[in-house]
Amino acid sequence: MPLDRLIARCFNETFALAHRCVLVGGAPEPLYIPSPGGPHRAVLRYRQDFAASALHESAHWCIAGAERRRQLDFGYWYRPPPRSRAQQDRFIAVEAPVQALERRFAEALGLEFKPSIDDVDATDSSTIERFREAIETAANSGFPPRGEQFVAALEGLQWSR
Repeated sequence: MPLDRLIARCFNETFALAHRCVLVGGAPEPLYIPSPGGPHRAVLRYRQDFAASALHESAHWCIAGAERRRQLDFGYWYRPPPRSRAQQDRFIAVEAPVQALERRFAEALGLEFKPSIDDVDATDSSTIERFREAIETAANSGFPPRGEQFVAALEGLQWSR
């Protein structure tokens, strides 16, 4: 089974019943669609068949509180590149905790983690270093319970590279 599908299966086995959310691949762009209510589950879509996208979107979901999980795409602000310095700082503030948890998920699977500043124009070393420092600070602050629960589930996966 491809790694992205194994990650999705692990997420779904861990959260689908208790939290009514499923992780599904194959999307042209990632997107979180909250449950409309009733018997319907929320759907967390990751890009194509990319394991890194599955881990990244899972991290967004694990960090999002109850109110954010009721909003399309968690109600997150997003400005595509290029960004001003203030906009890039805002991106870093939102993304650092997510990528810190994504890094922890990757470590649980023995995968390499590559931070994504999401802006090819942001190649100056000070921006990249600020982002890496923000990820490290977030990682040292701990993770929410759903994040820790998913780390434990990922560590229990049996897969071969």
